[in-house]
Amino acid sequence: MELLSPQPPDVIEFISATKIYKSFRGRSVTAVENFSLSVPEGEVLGIAGPNGAGKSTLISLLLGYIRPTAGSVTIGGMPPRTYVENHGIGYLSELMSINPNWTAVSALARYATLAAIPAGEVATRVDAVIDQLGIDEHRAKKIKALSKGNLQRLGLAQSLLRNEKVMILDEPTHGLDPVWTQRFRDIVEALRQPGRTVIIASHNLDELQRLADRVAIIDRGNLQRVVTTGYDQTAQTAGTYRIAVVGGADRISEFFPGAVDAGGGEFEVSIAGLVDLNAALGRALAGGVLVASVVPARSVLEQQFREAVGE
Repeated sequence: MELLSPQPPDVIEFISATKIYKSFRGRSVTAVENFSLSVPEGEVLGIAGPNGAGKSTLISLLLGYIRPTAGSVTIGGMPPRTYVENHGIGYLSELMSINPNWTAVSALARYATLAAIPAGEVATRVDAVIDQLGIDEHRAKKIKALSKGNLQRLGLAQSLLRNEKVMILDEPTHGLDPVWTQRFRDIVEALRQPGRTVIIASHNLDELQRLADRVAIIDRGNLQRVVTTGYDQTAQTAGTYRIAVVGGADRISEFFPGAVDAGGGEFEVSIAGLVDLNAALGRALAGGVLVASVVPARSVLEQQFREAVGE
């Protein structure tokens, strides 16, 4: 009898979580409604949604800044605030507010002290994250002198100070140039460990497609769907692909009926799924078409996002 490997415990649990804000005049606004989701250890979870969808409220619930009006939110079986006070969470906020007259290195040292890193280890940990985020040349600069991208890297550095088991990153690539956007992917891959859970909230669907195992799509306070970012060869969801050819362009329509000429030797084709795509490509190659590249016009996540939010 084959023994199944035990599933990792759900470190984060939303159970019918609802948050209703009330104004002084008694008006009620439901920011999150009946939200249920389990996030196991070892997962990188993305959170995506339009502006005002409820992402910030979800993060505030996870950090224990606010409590749900109904339902529950737990981390490791504890209320979020209790978990944070006992174990800590690595957190990067979407908007950072740091004393503009602090230097980068002094700001990190203060964050390390607040994170309860022993005094004898503060300098070592600060140096380590400065090196990891490539901001050594900026360590003595005042916060007000940092560019938007370097300030973002400083924020990422402070979130990594304690090597926490739960990481929450809100718009982490905001302001990063293409080089550091790529390096951020490497940082997330390094964070991906069996005992750690990483949550990334972002408007950048392409980055979430690359980084996350699953993405929770939220709209108008409701969980619309949870998307697994990998490709499923059995899925028959129609998709659009862009095919670049360097020979036999005049025969593309034989193998891909309805193909749209996008110019420059590129064609957009609509097809039911990966099996059909590969079968059509096989026929095209056998028929003398020389294919340079095939890419989805929209990622799995982007397609699902558009369907979920009605765009």
